Amino acid sequence: MAMKIYTKTGDKGTTSLIGGTKVPKSHHRIEAYGTVDELNSYLGLIRDLTQDEHSLRILSDVQDRLFTIGSSLACDPVKEPKMRLPDLYAADIEVLENEIDRMNDVLEPMKHFIIPGGHPSVSHIHVARCICRRAERACVRLELESLEVDPLVLQYLNRLSDYLFVLARYAGHQLSIPEIPWKPRLKS
Repeated sequence: MAMKIYTKTGDKGTTSLIGGTKVPKSHHRIEAYGTVDELNSYLGLIRDLTQDEHSLRILSDVQDRLFTIGSSLACDPVKEPKMRLPDLYAADIEVLENEIDRMNDVLEPMKHFIIPGGHPSVSHIHVARCICRRAERACVRLELESLEVDPLVLQYLNRLSDYLFVLARYAGHQLSIPEIPWKPRLKS
């Protein structure tokens, strides 16, 4: 018999961290890894819309790293040292930085703020960037409340949002979609 997807253990608004510690589903740690999961799901949509093979490989690796981040955030920090969980490395951040530099090499320098849009693929990448920033804020909140977040998680999410911004510009470039400059309305 297949394992049931429902357990009914969360019906009263609690859940367990990896390690067994019960917390309310409104706990900041649950919010943080839930937002990372949302981001990961949205990146799946972006992969479905992406034609560029190189970007597909990078996005696939990013999704794997987001599972790593999610498992770190879902773990009781007191019990984590005793567990075998996947790790995030500084080299994962360097991959994002290298990709940002690679894409920037073919893009026109930015001379203005850009309004997200112009093509569904570009717009979806911008939505993912915003979800990534929300995940980053949730992790910063954990850190500020002394709920222990691996510093590499914060760095990775910060760099990932930068990567997604540049990826949106790059996707527009590949699709020959002009960027939409923001022209602020000024008082006359």
